[in-house]
Amino acid sequence: MQVLVTGGAGFIGSHYVRSLLSDAYPAYVNADVVVLDLLTYAGTLTNVAACADSPRLRFVHGDIRDADTVAEAMAGTDVVVHFAAESHVDRSITGAADFVSTNVVGTQVLLQAALEARVTRFVQVSTDEVYGSIDHGAWPETHALEPNSPYSASKASADLLARSYHRTHGLPVCITRCSNNYGPHQFPEKVIPLFVTNLIEGKKVPLYGDGLNVRDWLHVDDHCRGIQLVAEKGRDGEIYNIGGGTELTNRELTHRLIDAVGADASMIVSVPDRKGHDRRYSVDWSKIADELGYAPRVPFDEGLAATVRWYADNRSWWEPLRKGRR
Repeated sequence: MQVLVTGGAGFIGSHYVRSLLSDAYPAYVNADVVVLDLLTYAGTLTNVAACADSPRLRFVHGDIRDADTVAEAMAGTDVVVHFAAESHVDRSITGAADFVSTNVVGTQVLLQAALEARVTRFVQVSTDEVYGSIDHGAWPETHALEPNSPYSASKASADLLARSYHRTHGLPVCITRCSNNYGPHQFPEKVIPLFVTNLIEGKKVPLYGDGLNVRDWLHVDDHCRGIQLVAEKGRDGEIYNIGGGTELTNRELTHRLIDAVGADASMIVSVPDRKGHDRRYSVDWSKIADELGYAPRVPFDEGLAATVRWYADNRSWWEPLRKGRR
């Protein structure tokens, strides 16, 4: 079996690659892995350094928008797990073009190549942000798509393209939509690594608005296990929400991080809220639980403590990234 992992040098993709090559998923033991990654600012080969010498790993440096490069990487592939995306909301607000080009056009190029290669599964890894904002309750997979940022709009568009390739061509596509991920190797522009690394360096942390925006937190290992269940047993054409089960306001999360590094509330600085800031995300993940047996395994307090320790112990990984070097 050969698995093509796009964005496999990024945060979530690299965790999935490391899990595959350590045979963490019994159904894919001994699978060959092809990583296709452009190595933009958020992707680094240090994320897969632990398995770089594996004879089962092949790395292709290239752009998912380049049909020739994609065709080369796709050759012989059985399963595609598509992580590659521009994903930072703030960046999408100031410059949406790259998000549309990579997330929409790049996904279409991949879908077409997968169709021509006759892959047996294409997993489109998406986000709960495509649903918009919800005041109460949780979104089922059938909820309308109501994205509020250029980032989430581009991911919603990619999801619709993936669905269309299943409905029109019969491509065996599944779509996953996850809540907020955290864990080691996350690029330090995202809230948890940004706050942790700021605090380690004695810098203050910026809290948007009143800090009462709510997010559900999902450890990257639980997310990747959910993706693997979908890759193995998901029904063609279906969407699966993957949640973590821990909802916190941004203010609550900030105080937990401050406590974890031994700082105090004086390190918080309030900043103006960002444009179109969704108030609350919450996914109903009963479908993947009932159909595929998914349940998060990493308790949030344990996962957060381990994540903080990882950043404290791996300054050599994140300091160059904060300074613009890979």
